[in-house]
Amino acid sequence: MIDLFLAAADSAVHGSTGGGVKFDTTIIMALLRLGLSMGFITTGVFFVFAGTLGVLRLPDFFSRIHAAGMTDTLGVELILLGLMLQAGFSLLSLKFLLVAFFLLLTSPTATHAMANAAYHGGLKPKLGRYKSPDIDTLRGYGEAK
Repeated sequence: MIDLFLAAADSAVHGSTGGGVKFDTTIIMALLRLGLSMGFITTGVFFVFAGTLGVLRLPDFFSRIHAAGMTDTLGVELILLGLMLQAGFSLLSLKFLLVAFFLLLTSPTATHAMANAAYHGGLKPKLGRYKSPDIDTLRGYGEAK
């Protein structure tokens, strides 16, 4: 990646003729591919991070599994798309495509199966408006009785 930026800078400095800047189209396409892949990977990491926050902050199992299942599936798919762009048209990008297809099928199915098993196991969702516990309730939470 650093080599690509150095090659673009070298082309801009040494490739100028007549006062203008001459860019090679392969460098421009490589920079465009690099920028797109970085954008997809960054967006995917954002969605995975949002799913992690959802798991930590939401009140019950069903809300947490919904946050994890939805955002992690999209986040991983975007990360894999960015990696496919970086790999180019190769066998590695085909492997990334197969992993993405496998995750697209299995992640929502596993999330549904876990939620269904929890519901039939007797775990009921919290309905209504969520109310955080009072500070007085939390004071003796970690103390031995």
